[in-house]
Amino acid sequence: MSRFLPLSLIALLLFFFQVQSFGQLVSPPKWTIQLAEKDLKVGQEAEIVLKASIPMNWYIYSNDFDENAGPVLTTLSLEGSKGISVKEKLSPINPKKKFDKVWEADITYFSGIGEFRQKITITEPNVEIKGVVEYQMCSDVTGQCILYEEDFTIKATAVSDEPAAANATTTQEPTVAPDSATQESTVATQPNEADSARKEDRTVVTLDPEEGKGGLIGFMFVAFLAGLAALLTPCVFPMIPMTVTFFTGRAKSRAVGIRNAFIYGLSIIAIYTIAGTAVAAIQGPEFANWLSTHWVPNVFFFLVFIVFAMAFLGMFELTLPSGFVNKIDAKSDKGGLTGVFFMAFTLVLVSFSCTGPIVGSILIKSAGGDFITPIAGMFAFSLAFAIPFTLFAIFPEWLNSLPKSGGWLNSVKVVLGFLELALAFKFLSVADQVYHWGILDRDIYLAIWIVIFGLLGFYLLGKIRLPHDSKMEHIGVPRLMLAIVTFVFVVYMIPGLWGAPLKALSGYLPPMSSHDFNLLENRATGTSESNTLDEVPKYADFLHFPHGIQGYFDYKQALVAAKKQGKPLFIDFTGHGCVNCREMEARVWSDPQVLQRLKNDFVMVALYIDERHPLPESEWYTSTYDGKVKSTIGKQNADFQITRFNNNAQPYYVILDHNEELLVKPKAYDTNIQNFVNFLEEAKAEFGRR
Repeated sequence: MSRFLPLSLIALLLFFFQVQSFGQLVSPPKWTIQLAEKDLKVGQEAEIVLKASIPMNWYIYSNDFDENAGPVLTTLSLEGSKGISVKEKLSPINPKKKFDKVWEADITYFSGIGEFRQKITITEPNVEIKGVVEYQMCSDVTGQCILYEEDFTIKATAVSDEPAAANATTTQEPTVAPDSATQESTVATQPNEADSARKEDRTVVTLDPEEGKGGLIGFMFVAFLAGLAALLTPCVFPMIPMTVTFFTGRAKSRAVGIRNAFIYGLSIIAIYTIAGTAVAAIQGPEFANWLSTHWVPNVFFFLVFIVFAMAFLGMFELTLPSGFVNKIDAKSDKGGLTGVFFMAFTLVLVSFSCTGPIVGSILIKSAGGDFITPIAGMFAFSLAFAIPFTLFAIFPEWLNSLPKSGGWLNSVKVVLGFLELALAFKFLSVADQVYHWGILDRDIYLAIWIVIFGLLGFYLLGKIRLPHDSKMEHIGVPRLMLAIVTFVFVVYMIPGLWGAPLKALSGYLPPMSSHDFNLLENRATGTSESNTLDEVPKYADFLHFPHGIQGYFDYKQALVAAKKQGKPLFIDFTGHGCVNCREMEARVWSDPQVLQRLKNDFVMVALYIDERHPLPESEWYTSTYDGKVKSTIGKQNADFQITRFNNNAQPYYVILDHNEELLVKPKAYDTNIQNFVNFLEEAKAEFGRR
């Protein structure tokens, strides 16, 4: 019995965890809504300030970009308000901006804290502001998008002649009496989440949607690898013996020598990190937004990368003024810690012609990020750069095991030049997409990369010689293996010229919509004969499925069709503004083994939760969840998802039998194709057993 009890408890905990993860609702942002002015007068202009504390790893869309781009814009409705007139429209305060590759448009958003302001004019002494904020919250970490709305009421008193204290409260129920002590109160969350939302302690962070899963750590890892690569350049590698010579015999004892070596390494890290801090200090949110989307900086970065690439390929050398370098070098001859520091400074300056392009690339890459990114990037780069020098300063006997300098160092430099040249076109591509120049479509971009990496492969085989290259009688095995990897990459890219999706490169390539020559399009979107409809779907004139899938957009109509055809009912809870819904369709649904099953084995219904198309008043109803009237297609679909499946995030996939019972556990965002195939197969097998 004593052994059985712990096992029972473990089983119970596992069951509880599964239930929680199965249908847990995501808590909405916590809103604070108030009037900016404490004293109100009739006839004066005032502002409603709306602030959202957004959960970590989530963001909400702003309202100052094209409403036809795709995402749902934040809106504020003040219908039913008294004593005010509305001036202008809802204004976002310093939202972030980026070019979204999925929507192929500029979008603005908030993460951490979001703020909007609405200008109004006070027209009567008794003010009652009734408002509804509608917005969409998304996460690139969980792959979900959720529509929310927040109701609020502000009551205040204004005077006609002399200033008087305005009594105002924010509450969710219009019948609540105003609080004479304060004007501000936090808007309540939806009823089922109110208690947990009030008690939840949210950490407010600034997270860019593009960073998603561990973006800063990944960036630091790449910067660390760049630091290791810099060690193998002709400007840096020969400095290692010089470092050993500098430290050998200078220290009075072994302990002092080790101390000096560590000071040397820390000085290198400090010099590079200070440079990153300077870049971070220059950057503000507006500057970062401008830097990441405007054509001027992107074209400038493109040209900078081209210059760096030409320097690495041997066209010219990037050097600092010799007088400045000589002065710093002279200071390194001084004894003590000052000499150690200036020796580190000399290393940084002398190696600039090789490390400059790499360091510049790191700073450019981080230029559109937050305050931490350039500092972290430079720290990671300098850490990799400093560790070997520090170790060789401590253990000079290791020097005998190093390979001798030679032509291989220049080859490393040339390979980096080819990589710089390829990455340069990413910046030009961003400007091209934002401003619709049409000069760097997907197929042209791929052709450029195929040529660049093809030439790199021939260079590694010794078929191409550049300035400063020594003549090779033969190539080593490591160089041959690198050439093979390069040519494999080239072969992988070639089908992309005819429309292959190249999913591994989706983050670097222009969107498929810019591809001019797509032979695979008809094959990918062809309609299967088995994928037929019993009747014309409701709302099919403005709602559609991807990849030629035939389906419905009304749950009741689809359920009738599923019973008639004897197939399971596949429900796709989706949204027009759901980025990850589009990604699932592009990366998972497009796969032949998934697409064939969706077309032939299920009756499909797509329920758009952000569709604003109004329904006839006879179809309206009041939700049992939040007590609000649901009058549009989207609101009814969202309410159905919450009340029926206790979930409010998209994408969300549910498969039912004819009794409207679950066949398998619903599935959310998951780009693993085999997992999705297993999900479909398990549902089919369970349907056959019922």
